[in-house]
Amino acid sequence: MPEIVYTTEKSALAAIDWRAATADLAADDFDNGRTSDELRLSFERAYAVSLAWHGDHLISMARLLADGVCNAFLVDVWTHSGFRRQGIGGEVVRRLCATVPGHHVALFTENHEAFYAELGFHPELVGMSKVVGTWLDRSSA
Repeated sequence: MPEIVYTTEKSALAAIDWRAATADLAADDFDNGRTSDELRLSFERAYAVSLAWHGDHLISMARLLADGVCNAFLVDVWTHSGFRRQGIGGEVVRRLCATVPGHHVALFTENHEAFYAELGFHPELVGMSKVVGTWLDRSSA
């Protein structure tokens, strides 16, 4: 059985089959409407990424949006449903956070507070967001 290999090297993004990744996300009900190309761009344009592989299969990923000084935002944390509750997602997040020492790392979660609390995150009183215009507005692309 192949071991799990972790990386935070952005060059590893080139090895991802983005169509397969998009299909895996959809199968895990983690699809937010991005096309394979949009998912790839989201990760390529991130400040930092963290990936986990089982053989040649991408099984976990996350990315950070950051200013490189003091603030970062953790997004797109996903672990394939067949590999959950094995510490993989936690390791992906820990390795990703290690790329931004001294940063305040924020996130939104709808129902995984316990997972993030185990990683040292704590609730903040107010979190707000808005979509500017139409979600995934492709008219400007």
